[in-house]
Amino acid sequence: MSHPPVMIVEDDADLREAICVTLDLHQIGYQAFEDAESALMAFGTQEYSLVVSDFRLPGMDGLTLLRSIRKKVPQLPVVIMTAFAEAKLAVEALQTGARDFLIKPFQPEHLVGVIARYQPAVDTVSNGGGQPIVARSPATLSVLSRCQRVATTNATVLLTGESGVGKDVFARQVHARSPRVAKPYIAINCAAIPETLLESTLFGFERGAFTGAVKPQEGKFETANGGTLFLDEIGELPIELQAKLLRVIQDRVVERIGSTKSQEVDVRIIAATNRDLLERVSAGKFREDLYYRLAVFPIAIPPLRERMEDVIPMAELFLERYGSTMGRPGLRLSADAQAAINAHRWPGNVRELENAVQRALLLCDGEEVLPEHLELKPAPSGVTGLAGLAVNGTRGNGELPAWGMESAPSGVDFASFTGDRPLDLETVEREHILRILKTTGGNRKKAIDILGISERALRYKLKDYKEKGFYSGKD
Repeated sequence: MSHPPVMIVEDDADLREAICVTLDLHQIGYQAFEDAESALMAFGTQEYSLVVSDFRLPGMDGLTLLRSIRKKVPQLPVVIMTAFAEAKLAVEALQTGARDFLIKPFQPEHLVGVIARYQPAVDTVSNGGGQPIVARSPATLSVLSRCQRVATTNATVLLTGESGVGKDVFARQVHARSPRVAKPYIAINCAAIPETLLESTLFGFERGAFTGAVKPQEGKFETANGGTLFLDEIGELPIELQAKLLRVIQDRVVERIGSTKSQEVDVRIIAATNRDLLERVSAGKFREDLYYRLAVFPIAIPPLRERMEDVIPMAELFLERYGSTMGRPGLRLSADAQAAINAHRWPGNVRELENAVQRALLLCDGEEVLPEHLELKPAPSGVTGLAGLAVNGTRGNGELPAWGMESAPSGVDFASFTGDRPLDLETVEREHILRILKTTGGNRKKAIDILGISERALRYKLKDYKEKGFYSGKD
């Protein structure tokens, strides 16, 4: 059982070889590239679990590569390698959407540790342990109680909540507490894999099923047989694949592309979304019968602002975890930093908190993290957190947009989001996207750069807005 390969982008031949040797020793699959241009060409034909790229590369640099990857596969974790003297560049990489960084020179075990941290979120762990969950608040304890209650059954679970709340972590808890814990846990992000590859990734294919299918390949359902399959961003699953997924759930059989034979599978499905699936059902974007098959046991995960008792312990956990890999063990949060953390509303939830701690480790020179090292920006009045939108310089998933932290394009009028009228998240998202599109003069490529979403996602949203009468199609 294997993960999709790790993409390594490093122009220094000696370091690239050393990295490859390390990954070989730990039986980690990889593909290595000496420049960003050749690495980008590999997308669309190969699925990757993680990208580890040098910052300074010939031609296109690592930051430009990061932006390009964010357009193609927004959810794919990217780790940037950089020299200690380039700490400010590493901060810029985090602002652009990098999930982590490695300060050169680094020990082989640090590289392996970073890969292990992100790779399970894309594919397989056998023991189901996952990340530890900080549970001090009644809200989190209630969620864990529901996870425990459903874990011992085979019921399908639907996890809902804003982007960045840790749905994948709770999914692992269900698997870890279930009788399936010794069997595979397979996680796949339905929005992160190109649509052309998603069907073959899920269901597998036979030799000759399509151009390039030189040998048969099992799909994730077969790989997860006996265990758990986590379908993240299920709301983004193309409508044509929903019927095939429904059949697998109902009949417990899977059929590879290019095959006429069905194979029985015993898979427990956990799905997750930050979208309102019932609203998408009403709009004809999601099958009603599939929704009720998935939502047998729904678990709503509250945003971080509703479980503030967890925030400081979680920040300390991140500080310890990343401090050890960066050679900065023993750092602590000052009283003022803790006060700033408690005062922040965390629109990006756990992912935003994780990024803030990483930035602080880069910017802190002493033994205590101060408020200025966290670089937290207050949300506008009346806004307590939005899924997938920039409200305080960050997106709802805790990642910073392409313009960085200090300023947004002049056409983005955040004042319109104040509390003079009730706004649901989808309305605010729609208004924000259409405003950005107008600001760019209808240039969709520029809008994608600013919004930090894929071209496919923007095209889908505009089509949806047009069908609902909010968008004329004239930019």
